[in-house]
Amino acid sequence: MKRIVCMVDMQSFYASVEKALHPQWARKAVVVAGDPRVRSGVVLAACPRAKKCGVHNAQTLGDALARCPDAVVVRPHMQTYVEVAMVITRILERYTDAVEPFSIDEQFCDLTHTIHLHGDIMDVVRRIQQDIAAQTGVFARIGIGENKMLAKMACDQFAKRNAGGVYTITAEDVPTVMWPLPIKTLFGVGTRIEQKMHRLGIVSIGQLALSDPAMLERAMGINGIVLWRAANGIDDAPVDAHTLEGMPKSIGHGITLARDYVQRTDIETVLLELTDEVAMRCRAHGVCGAIVAVSCASGDGRTAVSRERTMPVHTHATHVVYTYVRVLFSEMWRGWAVRRLSVSVHRLRSDHIRQQTFDDIGDRHIDRVTDAIRARFGRSAIVYASSIRPAGVAYRRAKKIGGHDA
Repeated sequence: MKRIVCMVDMQSFYASVEKALHPQWARKAVVVAGDPRVRSGVVLAACPRAKKCGVHNAQTLGDALARCPDAVVVRPHMQTYVEVAMVITRILERYTDAVEPFSIDEQFCDLTHTIHLHGDIMDVVRRIQQDIAAQTGVFARIGIGENKMLAKMACDQFAKRNAGGVYTITAEDVPTVMWPLPIKTLFGVGTRIEQKMHRLGIVSIGQLALSDPAMLERAMGINGIVLWRAANGIDDAPVDAHTLEGMPKSIGHGITLARDYVQRTDIETVLLELTDEVAMRCRAHGVCGAIVAVSCASGDGRTAVSRERTMPVHTHATHVVYTYVRVLFSEMWRGWAVRRLSVSVHRLRSDHIRQQTFDDIGDRHIDRVTDAIRARFGRSAIVYASSIRPAGVAYRRAKKIGGHDA
């Protein structure tokens, strides 16, 4: 039996929710930004009308307003967006119990075993669109495929670009529909992988699909095989409603700063906060990591550097991970203005199977007490003293959702 998998994506989600809540903005360009009072703030979402003016996500608010001076700028209301996303999940669950949230505005659903209850697939996806629009005011684009990768490609590359917002890619369509596309459009290919593919002489999905898998594995490891399978339309991953409950492959946290940071002490304050967040998440998942990675980028996008290092033991102790974070940052930073920072740990395993030292036992106790205080009294109940300084962001963000006001 061929699977029927859908990727349901909400058009300009944050902006669409705001327009649905404020009918007076129906014919206006709406931009959701971190802080409308700060022109250097970043655009989080822009409605189609704003996008026609040249506004796009991650653009500075100043640049957005220069292109669309009449835009209505609104601060994000994250709690509202979370609640709307949950409503959309409940709608999808009317059609199948196999619903997997992929992000706040994207959800996979597998209709393979329930489609016979609802009718023709095209009729079903139209009803899903109508149900979501009626209950939330948001337009859903839906990609249909025989697996998650094809559904995602159908949605991102085609459904988002046609008026009906629906597109299907079957296994038979892959050579004619997917292969002509640039390699960067393949689900799972980021900038670094794209550059590596170009060095291998691969510039299209078709070239990747027809490449020698053994050569790809030698050049890129197991990821080369995974991407080769994707280019050929192969993806066995199930749509799993409980996918977030398993052990993660990596844990990371990043932030786009409200202004350029040029002082080392200010940047290290934020790096400590990011490390603290990552280590706390590791402890919450019951995992510890062996590899720590740091990346930083300038606001103009011209400079972006990342480094990683293997630690001698698996750990989730905040101060141990931060020791390596500082070293990595020192190795790659040369005094340029920083706007984006991230910290992550990789090669995770259960914290029940790790070597401990006497110092580690003490660190573990301190970290667990800190976690318990935060769980009971809130994230702002205990923070590093440096976070109170103007450069710190953790104390202010502690009372927010996803870094934004609820």
